[in-house]
Amino acid sequence: MAEEARGGLSGADAESPEPAAHWSKQKEAASGYWHVKLILLMFRFFPVIILRLVAFPVGFFYFLFSKRAREESGRYLDRAAAVLKRDAGRSGFRASRLSHILAFALSLIEKVESWGGKVSFKRIRFQDDDIGELIERLERGEGVFLISSHLGNMEFIRGLAGLNRTGVSREIPVNAIVDFSVTAHFNRMLTELNPQSMTHLVSAKEMGPETVIFLQERLAAGELVVIAGDRTSGSEGSRFLSLPFFEEEAAFPYGPFFLASLLGVPVYFVFALRRRDISLFSPYVMHIHKSGVSFDCPRREREERIKDLACRFALRLEQYCKEHPYQWYNFYDFWGGIKALRKER
Repeated sequence: MAEEARGGLSGADAESPEPAAHWSKQKEAASGYWHVKLILLMFRFFPVIILRLVAFPVGFFYFLFSKRAREESGRYLDRAAAVLKRDAGRSGFRASRLSHILAFALSLIEKVESWGGKVSFKRIRFQDDDIGELIERLERGEGVFLISSHLGNMEFIRGLAGLNRTGVSREIPVNAIVDFSVTAHFNRMLTELNPQSMTHLVSAKEMGPETVIFLQERLAAGELVVIAGDRTSGSEGSRFLSLPFFEEEAAFPYGPFFLASLLGVPVYFVFALRRRDISLFSPYVMHIHKSGVSFDCPRREREERIKDLACRFALRLEQYCKEHPYQWYNFYDFWGGIKALRKER
């Protein structure tokens, strides 16, 4: 959630005339802790419906006063609308920046709900996809590597697992790989909401041989490892993959897909999407797709399969972005960033 907020609506960028920086360079606002503390207090003393209602004036506030949020929302939505007009039956989509920002504000409240234990497992609607195979594997005590995104609510699976509400008969620890840079406020809130929430977080910036071995051990113990696959690293000179996305090349991170090649377990793509983009009581639809890419291959073929895995993920992400364009919360120049990354090479 913290990464999403930093790449989303930052109070520090209100009416900024400068172009958006890489998402990892967007700092938390100085007053962010008090905003987070207020949400936490409201969560403890008010019914959930009150928090959801609060999301609307908060979202409207950012729509009015954050020029960057409006610009980056418009950049993405205009592109999505142009592509959807060429897709049969989707020409009626209207690119509303306000709707996009309101959907984001509502998602933040729902993330807090998921960590605070106020989301019922019954609210999740699973599909006839690869969820059955995934559950069978977990029931056998075998670990799985999940690649999520900033589409929909990426915290749901972590929150539900942390509260032992996955639908599996045993407890499933989740090891989430996140970027801790400038996310102290949100980390503190998660810790207060659920003291176990910080137990299985792994720093993306400290990945090395020892971390890979640790994750392999966790997977061997039947646990989950989760990472987002739609944001490049902020580290200078970091590798990335140039992939087609909404009819133009965009930069996707190399790290998650390279890590998948090292861990030696099946890879699944997971998306948790609100059925109705802006609704106080919408159920969530959970999509689970086995990647179909295996790294049981000679070393010389590994790079090709890494690229194949990333391409399959990008295609799935684009598919669901087209179905729910208001639920992709990357409020920065996702396509323009590839130019800056190429200069760093």
